Amino acid sequence: MQNKKAIVLGVSGASGMIYAVRSLKFLLNNDYNIDLVASKAAMMVWQSENDMAMPSNLRSQEQFWRDRSETSDGKLICHQFADVGATIASGSFRTLGMLVIPCSMATVAKIAHGLSSDLLERAADVHLKEGRRLVIVPRETPLSLIHLRNLTTLAEAGARIVPAIPAWYHNPQTIEDLVDFVIARALDQLDIEADLIQRWQGRMPSNIVIGEPEL
Repeated sequence: MQNKKAIVLGVSGASGMIYAVRSLKFLLNNDYNIDLVASKAAMMVWQSENDMAMPSNLRSQEQFWRDRSETSDGKLICHQFADVGATIASGSFRTLGMLVIPCSMATVAKIAHGLSSDLLERAADVHLKEGRRLVIVPRETPLSLIHLRNLTTLAEAGARIVPAIPAWYHNPQTIEDLVDFVIARALDQLDIEADLIQRWQGRMPSNIVIGEPEL
């Protein structure tokens, strides 16, 4: 049977590691079973953004992610990016879906063209071939024609594309509020209800004055 609490979390080498940390924090706090794989490039980006190294030892890496997400809840298993024999590399390992956040354009390109050069890409390929939910959160700007075509290929293959673009209608007050909006919308694609934001209630302020157009 499908494990309704099993989520694969892929962290690729795009800027914006805070998206991965806060996604993991929410999922673990809500008792999801997380299989996490960070790419080689993700480890490099992490050090660049945070001025500290991500451990390569799996036990140390698990504690590293728990420390960053500030929770001891849920179940977390970390995988080496080169371990293409891991459980999540097989279609027989049932999950609710996979979230790649943040997702670099290099990772988008490899997944779009079936190039499973590491475990993250293989796990994403498995979700596509098995018809399971794959949610991609690309973090890049501007987007070239090549990027757009690769994203279109993924969408045509069944992946859901949720760009890391926040909104302001929920009146964000902090960077975390902006990040959480993107995470909530990404988790929506996995049918996971996230109480991270105030959702749109279908109303507009009554004191808005719309002036006459100038001639």
